[in-house]
Amino acid sequence: MINNNGARASSSSSVQRLTSGLAVLLLMLCTACTTNPHPAVPEAQRNVEVDYDYILAPGDAVSIFVWGNEELSSNGTVRPDGKLTTHLVEDLQAAGKTSTQLARDIEVAYSEYVRQPVVSVIVSGFVGIPDQTVRVVGEATSPTRVPYKKYMTLLDLMITVNGLTEYADGNNSVLVRMVDGQQVTYSLRLDDLLKDGDITANVSIMPGDILIVAESWF
Repeated sequence: MINNNGARASSSSSVQRLTSGLAVLLLMLCTACTTNPHPAVPEAQRNVEVDYDYILAPGDAVSIFVWGNEELSSNGTVRPDGKLTTHLVEDLQAAGKTSTQLARDIEVAYSEYVRQPVVSVIVSGFVGIPDQTVRVVGEATSPTRVPYKKYMTLLDLMITVNGLTEYADGNNSVLVRMVDGQQVTYSLRLDDLLKDGDITANVSIMPGDILIVAESWF
């Protein structure tokens, strides 16, 4: 016959085992949730200098200057169809070209009306084509698409989107990048970079990168 003290002791022991088991399970779940399964950005891609020419995109604002013919100079915006209208030429293809290429095309078009025109095109507002932008989604304060800038780093990008929300799991976030024609996903340490100031967590950003800021489970 088991007395009441024995029953209470047995019950207490069972509760302790159950509590211990739940604690271990919770720890395992937390570890699984906070462990980024993707590889870190390799050293060869951590500090990369990308040499590229900016390509005009729909929505870009441009200023066209015609030397010696100020009346032909104008400001405009590349239309959604990628074309641009100037004082003398309608529906001139602009998207997909550099500002220098567009200037040469305008010179050819203007040569029918002006002797040896000299044209400069200045880009004053940038939107960028998808391959030359960086997209930030998820738990960033201001998720958006950002035109790539030469020498851009992860820290620069975080400043542009105003950092992370209170619900972000920075160290479980990922960077998606095209490498040799293949989409590769790398782990990031945003919390280490932004909260702890660990500059070793900073990496170079490349045109076309996608940053996915994870949401914390807790």
